[in-house]
Amino acid sequence: MRRGKWEIGIAVCSFVVGLVSMTVMLAVDPRESVSRSERRRLAEKPELTWESLADKSFMDDTEKYLLDHFPFRDGLRRIKAYFAYDVLRQKENNDIYVVQDHAAKLEYPLNESSVRRLAAKLTGLWQQYFPEQDVWYAVVPDKNYFLAGQNGYPSIDYEHMIRLLSQELAKNAEFGYIDIVSDLSIEDYYNTDTHWRQERILDVAHHIADAMGVGGSLNFSKGEDTGFVEHEIRDFYGVYYGQAALPMAPDTIVYLTDEVTDTAVVWSLEENMLSGQDAGKARLPGEAGAVLKPVYQLDKLDDGKSLDKYDVFAGGASSLQVIMSPDAVTDRRLIIFRDSYTSSLVPLLLGAYREITLVDLRYIDSARIGEYVDFAGADILFLYNTVIVNHAEMLK
Repeated sequence: MRRGKWEIGIAVCSFVVGLVSMTVMLAVDPRESVSRSERRRLAEKPELTWESLADKSFMDDTEKYLLDHFPFRDGLRRIKAYFAYDVLRQKENNDIYVVQDHAAKLEYPLNESSVRRLAAKLTGLWQQYFPEQDVWYAVVPDKNYFLAGQNGYPSIDYEHMIRLLSQELAKNAEFGYIDIVSDLSIEDYYNTDTHWRQERILDVAHHIADAMGVGGSLNFSKGEDTGFVEHEIRDFYGVYYGQAALPMAPDTIVYLTDEVTDTAVVWSLEENMLSGQDAGKARLPGEAGAVLKPVYQLDKLDDGKSLDKYDVFAGGASSLQVIMSPDAVTDRRLIIFRDSYTSSLVPLLLGAYREITLVDLRYIDSARIGEYVDFAGADILFLYNTVIVNHAEMLK
């Protein structure tokens, strides 16, 4: 009986010591502001006020803060992932699965109403801004196209998705479809990330350029000397690395430069928004004082703001960008309604277009783009990946 009491006492003392130790570590351990593995900013310590107590937000925010800053958090997340895979025999963790050394996120089921919504959005833009111009569209398959169904994971019907999108668009407009799906394989994507590799999509770039009638202006062809110089950025841990919480080898980003990309410059709306008396206005590309940056923005690697090395491509996410290419072969202009995949594609098209405008409707309302974009005479391309097509509510 006494032995039982001692055992209980030891267990209680161990629990108390562990609790106190965790509390001390939370108090003295320097807090990180970001999680590099998850590529997100961590919750900040909430401020205690009467208002936050009254509306209970203080307790909610404190819980988020403690969860984000719990000691050995990454290690515990990894243990949880191993438990899910190896003990519970789950095939995924946090909707992330790993096969063929690739991490991917489940995208299922097909949302047909979203496909119709996207078609309506594209048709509305065509009617409002460029009803008399040539318009093309293409869909970038996500990694599930190559991995999910073949490995026993649920997968959407990609052929049906594209067929439905084409049928909906054909009701009101004549858009040219560029089938780039057949140009791609799983090897064209990063292992730990959702995006495609720039050095692997030269054939995609040429296919798109050929469809729009400017393929002859590019100085590269599939399987031939491209004229590009390759540069490497090592230790790229993509978005799925942290979500999977499993050990994976990092990727290497390869970006391609030539004389055209070296002289091109990027204007972005966010960089050129004025403050103070002129708040809400922006310096336009040709105006004095406009901020212009290179196509490959290596400062993103060290600025402490960007959480994603993929942002070196044209500066990453932006509502509106204009890329000016003075050494392009033609004076033609291209406007792309895009997502993040386009950031690494567009440098490959600069030899054929003097100016390329990128519009990301996740960050700017459709009604506002006419304030900044001149559509007259430009080629128009809609380029979206599967996730955007299946979740068109993200577009404004």
